Amino acid sequence: MHAHALRPQGRLLLQSGLSVLALVAPISAVLFWLTIPTGTWQPVAIAQGVLVAICALAYLAFTRTIIRVDADGISERGFLGRVASFSTAEVGSVVLLDLYQSGALDTQPQLFVTGTDGRLLVRMRGQYYSRGAMDTVIDQLAVPVVRVPEPMTLQDLNRARPELLYWFERRLTGRTG
Repeated sequence: MHAHALRPQGRLLLQSGLSVLALVAPISAVLFWLTIPTGTWQPVAIAQGVLVAICALAYLAFTRTIIRVDADGISERGFLGRVASFSTAEVGSVVLLDLYQSGALDTQPQLFVTGTDGRLLVRMRGQYYSRGAMDTVIDQLAVPVVRVPEPMTLQDLNRARPELLYWFERRLTGRTG
């Protein structure tokens, strides 16, 4: 079997780029318009150069983000460049659920690849990866799949399986008992 290379959806890059351009272009134009006549435009140009460099680094990080999966295991190179690889023997199960978006009635699919010890190995969020990409992971890894039938809120998931969430998503919940 050949490895499948799964990448985040390209429309995110386009949407992010257009958002940054819509924010920065008018501000930059006004700053240049105000500073060129007085000869103090250099700091604005330097700031603009730094912003372009940050955007170029973000573009590079986005294009290098990838999940590779085959029958032997799964590996992920994240947005910040961290590479993590796990053999099929290390994978305990796959959890697939729909998570409500904050403040909305819409849901996004979430796929969690967990280790035999229950810890989170790889997470695929519906904002970044398609349902088809998630199905590819399920098909390639011959491990049990837990499909949660009802959509969950972030708070519900935090109560039920906090180990599946990133550290910044975990919140103290009012557990009793």
